[in-house]
Amino acid sequence: MTRRIYIREWRKFRGLTLVQLSNRVGITQPSLSRIETGKQPYSQPILEALSEALACEPSDLIGRLPGAPNELTVLINKVPPDAVDAVTAMLKAVIKAA
Repeated sequence: MTRRIYIREWRKFRGLTLVQLSNRVGITQPSLSRIETGKQPYSQPILEALSEALACEPSDLIGRLPGAPNELTVLINKVPPDAVDAVTAMLKAVIKAA
């Protein structure tokens, strides 16, 4: 039995096409499609690259559907990849000051 993965759901949740995500990760679109459908295995480095491109944890891609259980998660999921470091620094500063 093949383990269920959620890469396609995360890609769609982030509003990306197969071509966009495959370009971000550096793999071919057909290869990404086969990984999404479980016809091709993924490696740990590919899983990590996908999670970085999709702004989630590698475990999210193999363990849960995307979703927003609370308002903070909704906001964090909207942070563009190029602003993640700045937002992370701000959140750490707020937590430290609290």
